[in-house]
Amino acid sequence: MENTYILVSEKTSECVIIDPGGEAERILEEVASMGLTVKTILNTHGHGDHNGAVAAVKEATGATYAIHERDIGLLKNGIQWLAQMMPDVRPPPEPDWYVKNDDLIEVGDVKLRVIETPGHTPGGVCYYGDGILFTGDTLFQGSIGRFDMPGGDGRILLHGILTRLMVLPVDTKVYPGHGPESTIAREKLTNPFLLRGLV
Repeated sequence: MENTYILVSEKTSECVIIDPGGEAERILEEVASMGLTVKTILNTHGHGDHNGAVAAVKEATGATYAIHERDIGLLKNGIQWLAQMMPDVRPPPEPDWYVKNDDLIEVGDVKLRVIETPGHTPGGVCYYGDGILFTGDTLFQGSIGRFDMPGGDGRILLHGILTRLMVLPVDTKVYPGHGPESTIAREKLTNPFLLRGLV
């Protein structure tokens, strides 16, 4: 299971899709049922379980697609094993543009700031805006991302979480790539991977 997010501009009925990992048909049905126009597809990082539906969604909607440049090497790898469990996944297309730290992405009244948080992957990022934070596989409720795969680095991952995410307002809602939502306050108080670094 992987969490895909659809952020809607109430002003324009346009939307941003973050990490469409699979089930492209289901995502497109959801978008159509709400009468939305997909403007942008964003990836938090390059692992296949987060981008297996990018190609189909992009083809169906004409949306632009963006990821951090340092994760380009991951885009074509890892889809094969995933396809054994999810037959509808496909390698993503070439990105239309690359996100980088402090970029501001605007779609209607949706505004997201890019926060680089490498460590799970070299190009891992989070998207922050209006009291919400999409963390991909950087930060989970009570946990952090794996860093034992190629390109991972636990020291860099923890440093980014502590210096870039834990400084956000404590009531910021955290929406991770897997599992339930959380808040910055909750993670500061209870996340065992962060407690030592916060003391």
